Amino acid sequence: MHFASLLPDVITIAEAASKKVLDIYHTDFKVEFKADNSPLTAADMAAHQIIVDGLGQLTPDIPILSEESASAPWAERKHWYRFWLVDPIDGTREFTNRTGEFTVNIALIEQGVPILGVITVPALGEVYWGAKGEGASKRDKAGRAHRLNVVVPSAIKRVVASKNHMNSETEAFIETLGEHRLVQAGSSLKFCKIAEGHADIYPRLGPTCEWDTGAAHAILSAAGGKVETLDRKPLRYGKEDVLNPHFVASGKWY
Repeated sequence: MHFASLLPDVITIAEAASKKVLDIYHTDFKVEFKADNSPLTAADMAAHQIIVDGLGQLTPDIPILSEESASAPWAERKHWYRFWLVDPIDGTREFTNRTGEFTVNIALIEQGVPILGVITVPALGEVYWGAKGEGASKRDKAGRAHRLNVVVPSAIKRVVASKNHMNSETEAFIETLGEHRLVQAGSSLKFCKIAEGHADIYPRLGPTCEWDTGAAHAILSAAGGKVETLDRKPLRYGKEDVLNPHFVASGKWY
């Protein structure tokens, strides 16, 4: 199967999840907290169920790892050659704070590499997608689609960051880049800013999980960018520990 052919169906699944998320977003929803103190809402679980059901019908032979069902044991997962990686809502804090900068994320991983990604931005009506060898695209809220490509930066580097996740290590790394300006973005939209050519680099020297980055990584790679660990190795997926090491996402120059 040429997996890029799955993109229209995966986009449809992600948009169905987005619609449900947006319905809940406009209600007086309740917020619970998981064991790691991260927030959880009915929207997370509703999106999870829609995506898992949709992918299960689309590709019944491909296993699914979602943030909201991350219980598959390593003894099982280590044999997965290919799997779906899902974050039903990335940026739940943005969701609960009603900033609009939260996303629905679906990635297809093959041999540790993100080969397909779809991200929807429910509150903004935007969709991003990309596949290995096929390029990346964005559709805006008016329904206009255009290709995405990273750009060669100017002398002043545009560093995408989040106020919620800025720490001393990140600040020290940014200072090594020389003259720069900060571009604020939430959730997986940080990667999308680079894929669109609106930013140049995103250093993440703090905790993330594989489902936080998989879809965005696939889209950025398809747009000509890359995501590497601090020792310049490609960020990999399908590990026993789903926590990512520190990484840097970038366009053409880093």
